[in-house]
Amino acid sequence: MKQDESSLTSLVSAFSRAYHAREDQPIIFNDTVAAQLLTEAEYEAISSNMAQGLSFFSPETFESLKGNQQAMLQWVSHIQLSPTPIARAAYTEEVVENEVMLGATQYVILGAGLDTFAWRHRGLDVAVFEVDHPSTQQFKQQRIKEADLTTPVNVHFVAMDFTKEFSLAPLIDAGFDPHKKTVFSLLGVTYYLTKPLLQQLLNNLFEQVPQGSAIVFDYADEQLFETKGIYERVAHMVQLAAASGEPMHCALSLPELITMLEESELGLYEHLTPEDIQQRYFAHRTDNLQAFETIHYVHAVKMHDA
Repeated sequence: MKQDESSLTSLVSAFSRAYHAREDQPIIFNDTVAAQLLTEAEYEAISSNMAQGLSFFSPETFESLKGNQQAMLQWVSHIQLSPTPIARAAYTEEVVENEVMLGATQYVILGAGLDTFAWRHRGLDVAVFEVDHPSTQQFKQQRIKEADLTTPVNVHFVAMDFTKEFSLAPLIDAGFDPHKKTVFSLLGVTYYLTKPLLQQLLNNLFEQVPQGSAIVFDYADEQLFETKGIYERVAHMVQLAAASGEPMHCALSLPELITMLEESELGLYEHLTPEDIQQRYFAHRTDNLQAFETIHYVHAVKMHDA
């Protein structure tokens, strides 16, 4: 991953959270810090680029809304960009806060990007370990400094390309204790791993941590490459990933998922289907925000000590 690639991906993700907090009602996930990590010029540039992207996602809608950038941007945000990032973030933070109440003392964010959890939960008694590619972490720390944000003392940055080779050693060097109850999050990552790599990652994460440690992640079901979605948004997601050089590989059936979890000594504590996600986070809305087809959320817990 190059510096400019990590910067762009992180910025677009932060933009989706910032736009939702600024423009949408009711708010599903209120990220009050994300906007501070973007300059106003970047926010406007991404807004413009996303609005113009409507010509790719829906040429007919683009023609009908041409000239109304606000409406174009809202369409792209509601249909394509924001549904999964905001709902999975809301779900993840619910799980993490509950796990901390149940005794987890460490939270490991795999693929942290411009995540703002620690800055919005300064009073939560948990050590936060942000794991990501070195270039992404360098970019984030630069943005934190430019935004004049104080990094909480419980935050630890761990530079690692965990999708290629995960090791607990850098985490331990940063203060992680593998003998303490831990909750992991892995958001927007599983799609890009092969099934063997995902299995290996889960094995490595849970090999040493104690019983009761947990993970929350999103995954695509076996219909990923067949389902078009409304306005063909699922097909567009797959197409854009391939065009960016990071094609999607992993699509799991529920039996495959359960088998994979069991191999890592994990039990499926909660599984949200797209229909469940729709009911929990998008029901009764009057805008176009709705759960993304084929995308599921999982909360799994280690059942036994090693």
